[in-house]
Formats: sequence, structure tokens, C-alpha cells
Amino acid sequence: MRAGECLVMTAKGPDRAQPDAARAPRDEAPIRIELAELLGGRREAIIVHNGADYRLRVTANGKLILTK
Repeated sequence: MRAGECLVMTAKGPDRAQPDAARAPRDEAPIRIELAELLGGRREAIIVHNGADYRLRVTANGKLILTK
């Protein structure tokens, strides 16, 4: 993925789409995503939400940390 590119997770997997496409109706059940699929073999990812970057990181003990 290139810098500035938007990646949206769908029920079928990752999809490059417009940021507005990430907004699902509130009555829909959440999708289930395997962390390995989301991170693509890496230990951290940057998640963009409302224009702000959040870092999702896997610790050495296998726990998840989300920081702004």
C-alpha cells in the first residue's frame, strides 16, 4: 500500500475505497477480521480515523496496543 492510500476492510477482505465507504449502518453486525490478514505479516499498522493516525501494534507478548 502506498502512502495516502485508503484501505477499507470488508467482509470479503481488504478493499481500496473512498473513506466514506468505511461507514456502515449501525444495525449491521461487525465484520470479523484475522489480525494476520489485517497486518499482512507485519507487527504494526497505521489506522486512519477521521483524518487522525492511530498505530495498532502487536507486543512481544502477543497483546494489541492501539495508540494515537
